[in-house]
Amino acid sequence: MEAATILRLARTRANLSLRSLGRAAGTSHATLSAYEAGTKTPSVATLDRIVRAAGFAMDATLSTRVDIGSGSSKGEELEAVLDLAGAFPARHSATLTYPPFPQPVET
Repeated sequence: MEAATILRLARTRANLSLRSLGRAAGTSHATLSAYEAGTKTPSVATLDRIVRAAGFAMDATLSTRVDIGSGSSKGEELEAVLDLAGAFPARHSATLTYPPFPQPVET
């Protein structure tokens, strides 16, 4: 999520104006406005300070991403996904169930 979106969400959920959040965070409302508009980007420390002033906390999560430029083909990606899916436990029914097709209406 972009810093601008995080700041706007924190401020609006806290029901604060730019001026009141600016006072609480120790920054100007003009700077907050620029952050929310995306014309300026706050440092991580500044972003955290402003979010805390709005009464929220930020958590960071690291996750692996598929490297698009790795040179693997779509088939290799699909094979890897199917291998991963096969590692999860599953219960399969002995009979295949399906919804019945509607009967055609004669006209």
